Amino acid sequence: MSGQKAIRDSVHGNINIKGLILELMSLPEMQRLHSIRQLGFTYLVYPGANHTRLEHSLGTYYVASRMADAIGLREEEKKEVAAAAFLHDVGHGPFSHTLEYLMHERGGKDHVEITKEMIAGRRRLEDSGQGDGIKEVLERHGIEAERINSILSGRSGYLSEIIHGSIDADQIDYLLRDAHYTGVAYGVIDFDRLVQTIKVHDGHVVVERKGVSAIESMLVARSLMYSAVYLHKTVRIAELMIIRAVGRAEPFDFSQMVDGELMEYLKDAGSFQRDIALRLKYRKLFKRAYVRAISELKKEEKERLAEIRAREAEDEIADKAGLEEGYVIVDAPGRDILLSEPRLKKMDVKILDSEIRPLSEYTPLANALQMRGVTDWGIMVCCPEEAKERVAKIAEKVLWG
Repeated sequence: MSGQKAIRDSVHGNINIKGLILELMSLPEMQRLHSIRQLGFTYLVYPGANHTRLEHSLGTYYVASRMADAIGLREEEKKEVAAAAFLHDVGHGPFSHTLEYLMHERGGKDHVEITKEMIAGRRRLEDSGQGDGIKEVLERHGIEAERINSILSGRSGYLSEIIHGSIDADQIDYLLRDAHYTGVAYGVIDFDRLVQTIKVHDGHVVVERKGVSAIESMLVARSLMYSAVYLHKTVRIAELMIIRAVGRAEPFDFSQMVDGELMEYLKDAGSFQRDIALRLKYRKLFKRAYVRAISELKKEEKERLAEIRAREAEDEIADKAGLEEGYVIVDAPGRDILLSEPRLKKMDVKILDSEIRPLSEYTPLANALQMRGVTDWGIMVCCPEEAKERVAKIAEKVLWG
């Protein structure tokens, strides 16, 4: 495939693609991402949040390329970083991170592992035909698939850190993009300043001291976007509803589905699954019946919280409240958050100031944000609106005895 294409991106303006990236973009594996919302069910709260994984992949490629140019990578390295950035989310399942924990629990693989299998040619889309896959396109351009997987696995030093590090192209794009489409002001970061101050030192991506304020803005943006957008209580409830619908269905492989295909599958998967799919379609969501903030919990309650088995607690509360199984959801979100975004608590940005120093020596924000909670609840119980009062009373007894 020859030629060049200019794509008008709503966040970064014109993005020019050619050669390798243009070929990769035409593959079914990448075109599939057109049909996967970047933010899952966030559109139920922020109606503008209908952007897709393909847009984010394109944006991450653009940001990574800008970073590679600023650092002064060799042309071969720039090409590898560009490909890794563009492909980094190709293994995402329907509704992006929503079903990540369930996918990991059932198959032992998250979207990163599936991405690497697709890049290596060990996994193909069942309906994609017999044409070239990602591996063949990469090889045609002189790049080994394993080299891209090494970058995405964190085994390639500063090349990996450009894609997935403390300050990386993935985060920069999703914060800018998600803020733009949701309309919130929290995701504003000084991308141009960051790019001007990044360097490679002793094999790692570092930031010059004059870039500290730009890092601060990014870390604050990340923390606030989690509280206001990614873990908004209504978004979380919608996500939990589809997680329970899929989790309580007969096991099936949803990893290759897109959003619409999963919703259609659920309509035929059982009465509970159909009801949940229709509730999500028409925004008839469960409501919070019971909630306790982490700050309210005593030491023994926090210990008890760690022992609670959500499925058993849900079924017990539902039974005592006269509801069918599945219509009570117990959520203690900590483990899910760290699986979907392991960087959330990481503040290990390296600052170059004649020598390498940790970010915490230059700003108190790093430690403060590390301690800040990203949800306003430690445990939440939700159910259909008409059952809220009785579920609240029963949940208190079941959870704490």
